[in-house]
Amino acid sequence: MPLMPDELRCVAELESIRRSVAPQTEIVYEGQQDHRAWLLLEGWANCYKIVPDGSRQIIGFPLPGDFMGLRSILLRTSDHSFESLTDAVISEVSQQRMIQIFQDFPRLATAIMWATSRDEAMVVEHLVNIGRRSAIERTAHFFLELGQRLALIGRVTNNGFACPLNQYVLADALGLSAIHVNRILRQLRERGLITLKAQQVIILDLAGLEDLAGFDSGYLNHGQSGHGHPGT
Repeated sequence: MPLMPDELRCVAELESIRRSVAPQTEIVYEGQQDHRAWLLLEGWANCYKIVPDGSRQIIGFPLPGDFMGLRSILLRTSDHSFESLTDAVISEVSQQRMIQIFQDFPRLATAIMWATSRDEAMVVEHLVNIGRRSAIERTAHFFLELGQRLALIGRVTNNGFACPLNQYVLADALGLSAIHVNRILRQLRERGLITLKAQQVIILDLAGLEDLAGFDSGYLNHGQSGHGHPGT
């Protein structure tokens, strides 16, 4: 659905006040009382919660074009944190501006609501990953989801995509130890399904990886399933 000129101007305005941040910069912290959100324009970030013993559970990975901290617009405090993983460019969106967008640009509001619904669907899949999928299944599912999301924003090659996530970050996202992640990645490589080298994920057997994970991408792209992955 092409955007109208006034909608394009609104989007350009959202992206106009840019801020560059270094890796490991805290963008939003849990408990922060600040009614604003951020739009990630370039780079990678993660969102996470710290549990009482000090360990971290990564909830997700915002990619370029994703909002961070949208719930902070309405909630009294932020219920989780956001941190840059790489050099990144972000743009601040105030509570007042977001409310104005919803009032003046209903199609943009619908797009934002769709993105929020997709994020919720990814959290559901994350819960299933942690609770019901085996370690190798959840790892396969994670890379397929990541590849599909990157494909939707044009960030894949014919058989893979750049991925700056190290094994410690993957461990915190998958609910595994770094040693276990290393073992699982080796198993996936030995099965001829996927390999990681030089921060590049190469999918060797897309159908085999989807079968292992039981993956259906419908929750990411308006109910259309099974298309658009790297490797197709």
